[in-house]
Amino acid sequence: MQWSLILLFLMAQCCFIDCQLYEFHYINENKTWTEAQQYCREKHTDLVTVTNMKDIKRLINMSGGDKREAWIGLYDQRQGTTTWYWSLPGLEFNESETNWITGEPTDNGNPKYKNCVFLNQNLQWGDSGCGATKFFACFNQTNTTHKYHLIEEKKSWLEAQSYCREKHTDLISGMKQLQDEEVKKLMNYGSIQVYFGLFRDTWRWSDGSSFSFRHWNLQFNDEQYNGRQCAMTVFDNGGRWRNEKCDEKKPFICYDDKVILIKENKIWEDALYYCRDHHDDLVTITNMDDQRWIQEKVKNASTDYVWMGLHYAFTLDFWFWVSDEVVSYENWASDGQMDDCDMSGAMKTGGKHQWFKRNDDEKLNFICSKK
Repeated sequence: MQWSLILLFLMAQCCFIDCQLYEFHYINENKTWTEAQQYCREKHTDLVTVTNMKDIKRLINMSGGDKREAWIGLYDQRQGTTTWYWSLPGLEFNESETNWITGEPTDNGNPKYKNCVFLNQNLQWGDSGCGATKFFACFNQTNTTHKYHLIEEKKSWLEAQSYCREKHTDLISGMKQLQDEEVKKLMNYGSIQVYFGLFRDTWRWSDGSSFSFRHWNLQFNDEQYNGRQCAMTVFDNGGRWRNEKCDEKKPFICYDDKVILIKENKIWEDALYYCRDHHDDLVTITNMDDQRWIQEKVKNASTDYVWMGLHYAFTLDFWFWVSDEVVSYENWASDGQMDDCDMSGAMKTGGKHQWFKRNDDEKLNFICSKK
């Protein structure tokens, strides 16, 4: 079996290397948000889901400079419950890992008030109206020398988020960053309140995904709702979003999903042949954005792990993607990559969605790329 898989690897004809895991389509027809949603679901996958700043740039480039605005797939479940999110895409908020000041949050879940969060000098959390101005803390993804920065300028939460994304990476996000010794030193400053990257809202994506990325215009105020329940992107304002009444007629953006979760239990080799017979290949993950897109899919799996197109060649002593892509990006768990024969890579469907080696004969759900 080992040599047959190596042969498959060497003979693979890769069409996935230059492909995106999802494609955008600008539709230059004026429709209400609901009509646009129906059109996208019939002819593509759904109204567009925007997951990061790279997507924003893709949308702006697609506009060609002559298009003003378009519906996206974000809408407000005004009667729904608020959900907490981290500003940094890809992090998932865990209700059991919090550090609220006693009595906080104070508004009992009312979505009209106090949807942004600050740190006090004891690193405890308090809720705040997002329009209040405070100091804030940014982080750099790549700079390990000066990773965290306290910005001693008072801004609203959205202004702070925009500043951090433009000059650093994002607002400080996630418990790992908040518990860093460098952050503790930053906050040893006296009695101040500092915004970090935790917020909540009632906005949801049309396709049901839980991506936390938001790119509102800096004047957006969720407290001034006025029945504007659907979101649009404004191309000549840096692709920033504005909420609008859903019965307005506008152009819109659809997307095609280029991956699919197969909720059938198969050994790794059978999963590989299934993908090649019915779609394109077992999925390849080349960067963090791919990882985030795939981990959203695996949440719906019926097994604890999901096969990817990652296999270990014991004879040659290396891991490879069956698409012939180099293994450059990795997301292994600390104990997940012990090299052994008859092993392939699978993503955990819960937790941090890290990668683990699993025996080829295990029967798991799997993710295929689509042509």
